[in-house]
Amino acid sequence: MIALRALEAAVRNRSYSRAAAELNVTHGAVSQHMRRLEEQLGTRLFQRRGNGMEPLPVAAKIATSVAAAMALLDRAIEEAGTDRALEPLVLSVEQGFARRWLMPRIMRLRVGEPDLELRLENRLADLVGDGVDGAVRYGSGEWPGCETARIFGVRLFPVCSPAFLERHPLTRLEDLYDLPLLRHTHPLWSWPHWFRAQGMPPPPDRGMRFDDSSLMLDAAGQGVGVALARDRLVERDLMNQTLVRPIAAEAESSWGYFFVWRAGTPRLARLLALRDWLLAEALPGGEQQQLAAIREVQGAP
Repeated sequence: MIALRALEAAVRNRSYSRAAAELNVTHGAVSQHMRRLEEQLGTRLFQRRGNGMEPLPVAAKIATSVAAAMALLDRAIEEAGTDRALEPLVLSVEQGFARRWLMPRIMRLRVGEPDLELRLENRLADLVGDGVDGAVRYGSGEWPGCETARIFGVRLFPVCSPAFLERHPLTRLEDLYDLPLLRHTHPLWSWPHWFRAQGMPPPPDRGMRFDDSSLMLDAAGQGVGVALARDRLVERDLMNQTLVRPIAAEAESSWGYFFVWRAGTPRLARLLALRDWLLAEALPGGEQQQLAAIREVQGAP
């Protein structure tokens, strides 16, 4: 069964390496499985083409049957495990997105979609055998073997606390060079990236570093320095004026936030309902539309 799963993943990805990454095994393990299958069947299954592995017709035919059998097995397990079917959906999500975008909206989800109970986990999941049903990820939208839906894109701009801005008035972009800049460890959430977008050289490589966006933005709100914010994660901070934009310049990120899932997941219907809710909430005016729907459900004027 393991060898057949490896075959199906290798055919779908047209790569032993990507199949190995998807199954959380080594490239050598996938290659060994393919050699053994070829010996058992007495025929070649793949041929190398450039950096990839081109499946031969016999491999593609077997992979189609394996995928269908796996889908049937998943459905059988789902039907047998009614308790599992009623358990909360497990969503892998980074803390910054969960805390600053999802949590302010979670009550609308509970009212508008009462059957969508969630368990949020702050970990990177492969969605294969790890107990995670879906994920919200920041990236390019390309994850092998996964379906994706873009929730929203990202603009980057500086933010700080009102008190910090009073102590350090900013009138020019160049003034940022002399200020404490709070840094995120993600390469596409970086001050050098933002300064290059403004046609300016990067600042000196110093300042506090964070791998948690919420901690970084909390530090900015406490007046520690200037942070580079993803626009949709600081909407409420700007509205409440715990954070302010000291300067108008911004940069567009080539990445965005995506809802990610596997098409064959047994709880697909509930996952797609969650996807649709996230996309509706992210649309311009989505928050007002959701509130109106909730008022209608509750019978409020």
